[in-house]
Amino acid sequence: MPDLLIELFSEEIPARMQARAAEDLRKKVTDGLVEAGLTYAHAGAFSTPRRLTLAVEGLLAKSPDTREERKGPRVDAPEKAIEGFLRGAGVTREDLEEREEKKGKVFYAVIAKKGRPAAEIIAEVLGDTIRNFPWPKSMRWGAGSLKWVRPLHSILCILTDETGAEVVPFEIDGITASNTTEGHRFMSKGRFTVTSFDDYAARLKRAHVILDPAERAEHIWHEATNQAFASGLEVVEDKGLLAEVAGLVEWPVVLMGEIANDFLGLPPEVLQTSMKEHQKFFSVKNPKTGRIERFITVANRETADNGATVLAGNQKVLFARLSDAKFFWENDLRVARSGMTAWTEQLANVTFQNQLGSQADRIARIRALAGEMAAGVGADPALAMQAAEVAKADLSSEMVYEFPELQGLMGRYYAQAAGFPDAVAEACEQHYSPLGPSDDVPEGAVARSVALADKLDTLTGFWAIDEKPTGSKDPYALRRAALGVIRIILAGDLRLSLDQFIDSQLLKHKINLSRDGAKDAEIKALEDVLDEIADHGVFGAAFRTVIEKFDGHDDAPETGEGSLLGDLETRVPDLSADLLAFFHDRLKVYLRDQGLRHDVIDACVAMAGSDDLTLLVKRARALSDVLATDDGANLLQGFKRANNILTQAEENDGVSYEYGADVKFAETDAERDLFAALDTAGAAISSAIEAEDFASAMQGMASLRAPIDAFFEAVQVNSDNQIVRRNRLNLLSRIRTICLSAADLTRIEG
Repeated sequence: MPDLLIELFSEEIPARMQARAAEDLRKKVTDGLVEAGLTYAHAGAFSTPRRLTLAVEGLLAKSPDTREERKGPRVDAPEKAIEGFLRGAGVTREDLEEREEKKGKVFYAVIAKKGRPAAEIIAEVLGDTIRNFPWPKSMRWGAGSLKWVRPLHSILCILTDETGAEVVPFEIDGITASNTTEGHRFMSKGRFTVTSFDDYAARLKRAHVILDPAERAEHIWHEATNQAFASGLEVVEDKGLLAEVAGLVEWPVVLMGEIANDFLGLPPEVLQTSMKEHQKFFSVKNPKTGRIERFITVANRETADNGATVLAGNQKVLFARLSDAKFFWENDLRVARSGMTAWTEQLANVTFQNQLGSQADRIARIRALAGEMAAGVGADPALAMQAAEVAKADLSSEMVYEFPELQGLMGRYYAQAAGFPDAVAEACEQHYSPLGPSDDVPEGAVARSVALADKLDTLTGFWAIDEKPTGSKDPYALRRAALGVIRIILAGDLRLSLDQFIDSQLLKHKINLSRDGAKDAEIKALEDVLDEIADHGVFGAAFRTVIEKFDGHDDAPETGEGSLLGDLETRVPDLSADLLAFFHDRLKVYLRDQGLRHDVIDACVAMAGSDDLTLLVKRARALSDVLATDDGANLLQGFKRANNILTQAEENDGVSYEYGADVKFAETDAERDLFAALDTAGAAISSAIEAEDFASAMQGMASLRAPIDAFFEAVQVNSDNQIVRRNRLNLLSRIRTICLSAADLTRIEG
């Protein structure tokens, strides 16, 4: 079985595209070979800046012969039907066979195909792969029609077996496949012939090319850490930068340089970001002080002076870059020390979103909401509002304008320079968090208040203007914001009535969106509703209270259908319920990754207080734990049996069996035992739920398993005695009521 080696040699491929391109080459070629009947044992793809390589082991020498029987129309079918069958099968009339079947004679076509040599199939597949390669961007050059990411210079394509290597006959756009390649652009001379993958990889290494990107990355990291260690320093780990640099060089030469003393006072994050973004340098820090003192650069060649000239050039460019960073830093510090007000005022001229106003408008909303949420988060409201006011001030700074990825972090430095409390500076840095599922949540109470307010204002704002995520589209990262709220609440074990804050914030957005066309009395009434929500947290009641207050007044706002108040009274609760459902959907995804079933969460979402996410999750975990036991699983079946019998009886009888179960009508010990068990468990479950001890509540529910099982084994519910039947149905109603007080078990599957 021969081995296949393909190399597509070109000008430099962007580092960010190499890994994906190597995988695309492997998939497209191997899929094409298998589809044509050529199976293989193993395939591996590699990339360097100038080449994509595919090695396929254990390939069939030719595709197998095939024989296919295809049933056609009846012999007496219309001529056009027969001609269509002939075209589809690719045969002539003489090739058809007539076979007798139950419904008469039928044509059959026997299609025999001879296997083809591997080289012929490879040429077809490779041609299709190159012409239809899925580059994110490609270019056409010269007079040809071929498009590639960069000009394609040569193609190596050989099949190797025990008899030797042969070139696969192949040509595309004037480029003919061969068995030759070339090594490093500067450190090797001329092209050379290869006979197999092992020979290819070895000869490339002698020509100063390391084929495997993982090997290049390992070499870079090993050399960098060794050089830093020899000087008592540490390289700042950055896996993304390491992968990118490994894609920039074919023969990595690691060099360590010094940072001028002028810049050692810059924040380490500024040095690290500037060197990474502009120069692709690794930062080297002093573990004792945490300062960035040196840098690692990776050259693509060895030099006679051991890299001294390369290093000198890099240091010269770095000096210019860091001079800019130092200038930004010093200018920003002057503004920060004056109180940061100049920056916050500038944000009035920065649009957050066309309908939702400027960044300054947004900050004002976040400031108020952070103050409202502070008590529930355990923060000082005054500090939370102060932090919200300056948390986004660094967006106007020169440093963040140059390096947007430093937003928040620079805010902490500037808040410290301005003399703000540590909690405020911490909130400036952490209020954007968490940015992803693995990102840390804010630690301090003030930072949590601002982070929650920031995310809730964003979510309610886009809900208010009907810009919700649809399908895979989420341009404003609203799913991420909702998950951030969930993680902050659960990590801090916070007890927040989310619905109340959603209601009030949605109404604030609607008031702002309606100001231009609304009357003063309408705006005043809506602001009164906001006050009522803040005091009592019930949206509908707040509206009714305010509307009643205006009854009989000459300047009373309109409240009927079509009025602003009437519209918002019906519209805002719908938006609020929809946004809360969005939170619940995100919570399901989050908890599913932790092993909680979606139907268990649904059973708890259906209970009162589901906007308290901490309470909801505690209930769900307790229910999940109980259902994992035999008692819990069997109780669920007993509950469903009781609920089904009861539901059917209520539908048939047209009455509701919700009360009146009396032990004096019990005829069996099983009935009397169930009465006693329900009395005991009902009281225990009620007390446990009131104390929010859901584990005990669920265990109390599971304790009913045995008496319910015994009841159904010994008792026929639909007795001929109607008094006994009604009593037993009312007893089933007690089972349903008690079980549903812990969770909505009707939503549990199975």
